[in-house]
Amino acid sequence: MTVFKGYMRVMKHNRGLILLYLAVFTGITMLFQRMAGNNPVTSYRAQSVRIAIVDEDGESLAGELKEYLGQCHQVSVMENDRARMQEDLFYRDVEYIIHIPEHFFETCIVEGRKLQVTKVPGSYTAFYVDQQISSFLNHAKVYYAAGFTQEETAAALSEAEPVKVELMDSGRTLEEMPDYGFYFQYLPYLFLSVLCYVMGNVIAAFGKGDLPKRMRASAVSARRQSLEGLLASAAMAMGLWAVAVAGAFLFYGKRLVESGGLPFYLLNSFMLVLVALSISYLVGTLVHGKNQVNTLNGVVNVLSLGMCFLCGVFVSLDVMSKGVKTVAQFLPVYWYEVVNELVVEFGSVTGEAQRTVFLGIGMQAVFAAALVCVTLVAAKWKRV
Repeated sequence: MTVFKGYMRVMKHNRGLILLYLAVFTGITMLFQRMAGNNPVTSYRAQSVRIAIVDEDGESLAGELKEYLGQCHQVSVMENDRARMQEDLFYRDVEYIIHIPEHFFETCIVEGRKLQVTKVPGSYTAFYVDQQISSFLNHAKVYYAAGFTQEETAAALSEAEPVKVELMDSGRTLEEMPDYGFYFQYLPYLFLSVLCYVMGNVIAAFGKGDLPKRMRASAVSARRQSLEGLLASAAMAMGLWAVAVAGAFLFYGKRLVESGGLPFYLLNSFMLVLVALSISYLVGTLVHGKNQVNTLNGVVNVLSLGMCFLCGVFVSLDVMSKGVKTVAQFLPVYWYEVVNELVVEFGSVTGEAQRTVFLGIGMQAVFAAALVCVTLVAAKWKRV
């Protein structure tokens, strides 16, 4: 077991790197869990904006506009003082100022002129209020076109009930993402970073100087050397997977066991570590040269961070565009995250969701097998 011991010795020299990434992974997971816990999404609530109104009209429709905006915003009345307006906007005492001119009905409804507003530049809440004002004016114009007077238009608008927003049940077992969901979501970063760095360094160490020639000339057959190398790599990968699973049980324990999705979490993460191992072997085989260490660092950073950002690790798949998802489907981590999101969503996965879960796991197995084939071809080409 000379080769096996050699692999394990090089891995031992990289234990500091492994511990560093474990610490980074744990810190990221805890940080995102805390952020999500402070902002649970369990119900809909309209955004309230501080609005000031300069009313130079004083008629019924202007009063109805104030009532309409006051249903969900903090509305106050201010004098037509330009200096005071600028000061309030600067100190964010108000975020949006509406100037209602004299003869508001004739000017903005009959003649269709724009309502003068002043707002904080680039504020997303300003666009929100813009849409509400536009909706109010459009409704008023419809009543005017139907022959309503100003008083009749204001009365009709006052009788309109505010829109009620209800969140529909999407089939989720849990209303918000459980904390262990974040843990498994960020596992690809840990597995890819640690295995690619460590295995890349191991393979690089066995490719330096005259060591490859000495190994070919040794009494240990090439097949035996490959088997021992694979055994050492598998031991490293399984050890990392075991640490990750043990961490999940340590942090979440009973909640994770009772979630109903534990077998799928374990199977999905196990398949992920095989994918990460196959990627690490390919990286270690292809990266060579005088600046091997620096090249390895660059390649691993691009691979780990690139796939994590594109495939839904750091940014949820729900907020990604269709184009990004289409590209991500050609990467194995995407299928891991698809499976993880389904298990988080439904807990105990059955029916069509279960078929999608096994499809995602199967896709990861296909990627792992394909990467092994590419690595074998690359290794043979490198020897030639």
